[in-house]
Amino acid sequence: MKRLQWPSWMPIDPYILLLLGTVGLAALLPARGTGADVASGASTAAIAFLFFLYGARLSTREALDGLKHWRLHATVLACTFVVFPLLGLAARGLEPVFLTHDLYTGLLFLTLVPSTIQSSIAFTSIARGNVPAAICAGSFSSLAGIVVTPLLAAVLLGNSGGGFSADSLVKIVLQLLVPFLAGQLLRRWIGGFITRHKKVLGYVDRGSILLVVYTAFSEGMVQGIWHQVSAVRLAGLLLVEALLLAVMLALTWYGGKALGFGRGDRIAIQFAGSKKSLASGLPMASVLFGAHASLAVLPLMLFHQMQLMVCAVIAKRRARDPEAIEAAGEAGDAGDARTGRPVTDRNPGAGPRTAVGTARRSD
Repeated sequence: MKRLQWPSWMPIDPYILLLLGTVGLAALLPARGTGADVASGASTAAIAFLFFLYGARLSTREALDGLKHWRLHATVLACTFVVFPLLGLAARGLEPVFLTHDLYTGLLFLTLVPSTIQSSIAFTSIARGNVPAAICAGSFSSLAGIVVTPLLAAVLLGNSGGGFSADSLVKIVLQLLVPFLAGQLLRRWIGGFITRHKKVLGYVDRGSILLVVYTAFSEGMVQGIWHQVSAVRLAGLLLVEALLLAVMLALTWYGGKALGFGRGDRIAIQFAGSKKSLASGLPMASVLFGAHASLAVLPLMLFHQMQLMVCAVIAKRRARDPEAIEAAGEAGDAGDARTGRPVTDRNPGAGPRTAVGTARRSD
């Protein structure tokens, strides 16, 4: 039987539709009482398992080798945890004309979240950039964010973050960092299994995020905070986020050139330095914002979909750059040293939908 495929003309990632469906389910059937406690415990366990898988997938040798390219990683970290937050603070002037206080708080929180891992790698690969650098940059950003994001939230959000405390930091570290380190320690024994079953485990990734979204939005429905958002405010939020993404894409690309990075490194910087992680942001928001987490993660969810669609188009265009075509031609002329056959393009003719499909992960 012929496999069903997502229509190429549909601009929305099916996983985003699942996210929206999960929000709708939380609106119609929110978890209450004992059910809410069970959902909260299950989502905490699911996110911990997700970061355990992240740790088991990352090669320790790859991470250590990546430290040699410290200028690139420092640039990505500066974009993620310095430039982004500064732009978030600058957006305070849009309140209350474009954004309500709660939406602005969510937007500012979005700028504090670490970068993605899987989609940064996928888009860098499609654009023929420095893939090892993207792997390490995304991983380093996620690890740094476990500590840096809560600290920045304490400084910049204050009481809006639900009352940041040392206990909040401990909860985030236990939920994200400890499982990641456990995965690293056990990678020697389980790394092969995870590699062989990465497709199945990918469903675990996405399922974990859906569970966290359901829990957060259920709590928001029970608290009755969704009546505070109107269609006009959402349109204003989308406009602000589109401008934010455009500014970061331009800064990472032309800033990388000004700093003397080559094309492959600039691609890695652009895709790792301009995106924000849904997988890291959701559990942090649940800890920091409590009952108001649903409004806090709404800007992040919208930005996540926007960055996938826009970066998919950019990755396709980067793959058609004269430098990329020349590099691919040289690789083809060189041929495979073992077989003598030409080396084929890693992703020939990849269009926007191919790129989004490749990056359709939980980050």
